[in-house]
Amino acid sequence: MIKYKRLKLVDREEISRYLILDYSYRQIALCLGRSSCTIAREIKRNQVVRLNYRAVLGQKRAQRLIHKPHRQRKLDVNGPLRDFVLEHLHLRWSPQQIAKRLKILYPDDMHMNVSHETIYAYLYVHPRGYLKRRMTRQLRRKHKNRRIRSKERQKTSPIQDYISIDDRPPEVQSRTIAGHWEGDLIMGPLNKSAIGTLVERKTRLTLLVKLKKKDTASVCEAFAKMFSTLPDKIKRSLTYDQGQEMADHKIFTEQTKIQVYFAHPHSPWERGTSENTNMLVRDFFPKGTDFSKISGTKLKEVQDMLNDRPRKVLNWYTPLEVFTKVVALEP
Repeated sequence: MIKYKRLKLVDREEISRYLILDYSYRQIALCLGRSSCTIAREIKRNQVVRLNYRAVLGQKRAQRLIHKPHRQRKLDVNGPLRDFVLEHLHLRWSPQQIAKRLKILYPDDMHMNVSHETIYAYLYVHPRGYLKRRMTRQLRRKHKNRRIRSKERQKTSPIQDYISIDDRPPEVQSRTIAGHWEGDLIMGPLNKSAIGTLVERKTRLTLLVKLKKKDTASVCEAFAKMFSTLPDKIKRSLTYDQGQEMADHKIFTEQTKIQVYFAHPHSPWERGTSENTNMLVRDFFPKGTDFSKISGTKLKEVQDMLNDRPRKVLNWYTPLEVFTKVVALEP
């Protein structure tokens, strides 16, 4: 590995000369035996217009930055605050919960106040290794790297002619009648594979759907095939997110007689039953699972385990028991 060396005054003078000769960044880098990124950063830092670059001014600026003291992180220098944060991370508190709680406990002590972004920055600043893995495991999502929430979402074409979740019948929200479902996909690594999840809102019966592909035709066909195994009186509606896999919702409704309602964009809480079910499924198929390698038999095994598990929301009956009873009683 080539050891990195800082640019010297003689290097900067060469850069200035090559710029006058109208060399590109790549050509300058080849002449100096440097990376083109190094040349580009140096010029960008020290000029507004390309020909305004001056070697002496660039050298002075570099010397000034070398001797400028670096600001220490608050959690590095404040031991009691760091201990409080690490202790409550170990208790599975989120950084936001810790930050808000500190404001309540120490309203007038700024030394014991910290923002949740500062906590995240402290956790992710560590180099790769055991320490970083141990600390980020305390977080709920356990991401290896900090996710930038402001990053622009990938733009997709909107679902056409859909019926909003706001127009669902009141019986769907109240869960008084069975037959209203929520659906979603659980994605594999790099979104290259997926399985479908269907959960009935009243009984919490869960169906796991094997998918060959995750395009709209394949998903709608697989969901329709799964619904065909159920009695007609238990097939009333399906609530879905704005995912493109349900773009053919009209064809799906025509085939199954199941009306599809769409939640508002980026509003997972509107399909809370589905989101909670996906978390339960993730216990069996953690992130990183390649669903193309999961057999239909394995999916059926997990599905049966979920439906045979007593649930507090069902007064400790299992979803299968409640679903069977509902099927027998529904007109």
